[in-house]
Amino acid sequence: MSYTLIFTDSYKKRAQRFAKNHPELKEPYRKALQLLAYNPCHPSLRIHPLKGKLSGLHSVSINLSYRITLEMILSDKAIIFVNVGSHDDVYQI
Repeated sequence: MSYTLIFTDSYKKRAQRFAKNHPELKEPYRKALQLLAYNPCHPSLRIHPLKGKLSGLHSVSINLSYRITLEMILSDKAIIFVNVGSHDDVYQI
């Protein structure tokens, strides 16, 4: 089971800024992306749907403090990345 990972231009900018500010998270971030491509329901990702203003999106964990928000299109096996950052940062609009 393999999913297509889609990185929007706005996400790429956020991810570059995130990588620059958190070089120590390069490996956990890479691992999270690999797991998402192979099995987005892997327990270590702690994927869960979001509510309220972010309804329709999901969140996965890079570690206890940092998250990736994303949109999952299960019928097309596609994952569209929306935001990456600290727990508080990604849940704000």
